[in-house]
Amino acid sequence: MTEQPPSKAPSESMTEMVQVVLPNDANPLGYLLGGTAMHLIDIAGAIAGHRHTRSLLVTAAVDGLQFLNPIKIGDLIILKARVTAVWKTSLEVEVEVFSEETLTGRRRMTSLAYLTFVAVDGDSRHRPIPGLILETDDDRRRAAEAEVRRAERLRARSRLQTRLGPIATQ
Repeated sequence: MTEQPPSKAPSESMTEMVQVVLPNDANPLGYLLGGTAMHLIDIAGAIAGHRHTRSLLVTAAVDGLQFLNPIKIGDLIILKARVTAVWKTSLEVEVEVFSEETLTGRRRMTSLAYLTFVAVDGDSRHRPIPGLILETDDDRRRAAEAEVRRAERLRARSRLQTRLGPIATQ
């Protein structure tokens, strides 16, 4: 087994992405497509995860994704990602999504999602990742909430595997 890499603080992996919503990104009503938002959330989360692990990652789960407010063509989409918890070979990343009206600067939260990534080597084997240094009360709160989400995610995964039976292991 590989030696455990040195721990890192959430601040070391924080990521912010910004891009303008163009007509090609939108539905016929002029709002950002949900699938495009999900794609950008996965990218922002992966970047934060890569910054923490400095390894290859695969997305294992997305929790709690809600679309709270639409994002219009011409608005900016802002994605802020941070590592919230780390386990042996996986980590959780929180991604907050905001819209910003380009002419007024008005910002609104549009989405919040929690993504779980698994660190892998070049042969797709799980690999250990750095621990997480919880520096602030906010870091500790986020990590405690992540443990609750992880427990529920693992219960849901177990229920799904039981329901699917042999199909789930193929």
